[in-house]
Amino acid sequence: MSIKIYNTLTGKKEDFTPIKKNHVGMYVCGPTVYDVPHIGHARSAYVFDIIRRYFIYKGYKVKFVRNVTDIDDKIINKAKEEFKEEDLNIAVKSVSDKYLKVYHDYMEKLGIMQPDAEPRATKYIDKMKGFIKILIKLEKAYESGGDVYFDVRKADNYGKLSNQSFEMLESGARVAPGENKRDPLDFALWKSSKEAEPSWPSDWGNGRPGWHIECSVMSSDILGNEFDIHGGGIDLVFPHHENEIAQSEGAGKKFARYWIHNGLLTINKEKMAKSLGNFITIEDILGKYPSDVLKILFLQTHYSHPVDFSWEKMEEAKKAQDRFCILLDKLNRVKGEGFPSTSLGTGRVNSDVDAFRMRFENAMDDDFNTAEALAVLFDLVTHINKNFTEINLDNAKNVLIKLSNVFGLFEETVTNGRERFQTVPCEIEKLIKLRKEARDKKDFSTADRIRKELEEKGIILEDTKGGTTWRIK
Repeated sequence: MSIKIYNTLTGKKEDFTPIKKNHVGMYVCGPTVYDVPHIGHARSAYVFDIIRRYFIYKGYKVKFVRNVTDIDDKIINKAKEEFKEEDLNIAVKSVSDKYLKVYHDYMEKLGIMQPDAEPRATKYIDKMKGFIKILIKLEKAYESGGDVYFDVRKADNYGKLSNQSFEMLESGARVAPGENKRDPLDFALWKSSKEAEPSWPSDWGNGRPGWHIECSVMSSDILGNEFDIHGGGIDLVFPHHENEIAQSEGAGKKFARYWIHNGLLTINKEKMAKSLGNFITIEDILGKYPSDVLKILFLQTHYSHPVDFSWEKMEEAKKAQDRFCILLDKLNRVKGEGFPSTSLGTGRVNSDVDAFRMRFENAMDDDFNTAEALAVLFDLVTHINKNFTEINLDNAKNVLIKLSNVFGLFEETVTNGRERFQTVPCEIEKLIKLRKEARDKKDFSTADRIRKELEEKGIILEDTKGGTTWRIK
C-alpha cells in the first residue's frame, strides 16, 4: 500500500509519488528564535519528526530541511529589551544565538531528530537579493521608496493554497503606515532599513529581506526548484505559504508538490497566550513528565486537527505510558535472574504479532493516522500480556520497539537496556505497600482506589497468605 497524504494544495488525499524514486525532499518552517519554545512548537516539530521517521521506516532516504528565522521584528524588539546597552546588531545576533541554542536543547530533550540542513536567514541574504532581482527583471516585483514588493496581480492563481479569491482577500487588505506598495495585497520582498537596526546593502538601498522570501530561497537552494513536501502549521497557509508559492512560481520554479499542515494547540479550549496566563513551555512539561507522555498526548489526535491541552489529559497520557513501561520492563527482565522460566515463549503466536505491524502500517499509510496507529500499539501490548507464556518474546519486543520508534517513543531501551524502566516495579511495590497500610487501618476506600489505579495501568493485584503479588493484565 502506498502512502496517502492530504495535500493542502489540492484539498484531497493523494498517493505519494516522490520526484526521485525512494527519496524524499522535505522542507519544514522552523523557529523564529526570540523566546523559549512552547508546547505548540513541540507539537509542530513532533508532527514532522513522525512523518520523517515513517518515511525512513518505509525505506526512503529523507533529506529534511528546517530553517531558522534569525532576523525579524520580534528578534529586534527582544534584543532591545534584553541587551539595552549593546550595539543593536550585536544584540540581535546574541538573541538569535541564545534562543536557537535553547530550541536545540529542547528538541534534543524531546527526542526530535536533527535536521539534515538548518539554514539561517542571515546566511542567505545575498541569494535572497539575487532572487529578488530575478522577480524584478520578470516584472513580477517592483521597487518603491527603498522597498521591494511582489505584485500579486502578476501571480498565477494567487490564493490557490488557502482557497481564497482576490475578492475575498481584498475585503481585509490594507496599506499600513510607511508602506509604499501599489496594491494592498502586495507583500514585501525587501524592507528599507530603520535607524540603527541590522541591515545589508542592496541595489535598492540598505535594508533586510521580508519574511516570505527566505523560505523560497533556502528550500530551492538545498532541495532544488521542485521538491516533494513542504510543511508547517495551519496558521502559515496564508499569507506565508501562499506568498512562497507566488514568488517561487513567479521566478519560474515548480516548488513543492505536497503541502502538509498541522493543526494548532489550545489550552483548555482557549488560545495559548502569556496575557491569559496559560502559556506553557516545553520546560514546564519536562519538569513534570517524561517527554513520551507529551508525545502520547499528541499522538491521540490526527496531525491535521487541533489539539486541546489540559493537565488532566496529561495524567491520562501518563497512565498510557505506564502500560508500555510496565510491559517493556517485564520484557527486559524476562531472561534475567529469578524470572520464572515458564514466561519464556514458545513462539506459537508469532504471526499474530506480525499482523499488528501490518495494521500499524495501514494506519500510517493513510495520511499518517497516528491515533489509529497508537491504538494498534495498545492492542499489541494487551496481546503480548495475554499470551506471555506462548509468544516469541524476542520477536514481540522487537516489533513493539520498532513500531514505537516510528513515534520516537522508548528509544532509550535500545541503548540503555532496562535502566529506563527499572523504577516501574519499584513504584508498583510502593503502591502495594501503601495499600497494605490502608487495609491495616481499615481504610478500604483508599485500598480500593489503589487497586483500581493499578488495574487501569494493566496491573492485577493478587492477595495471598504470603502477601500481595502483582501481574500484568
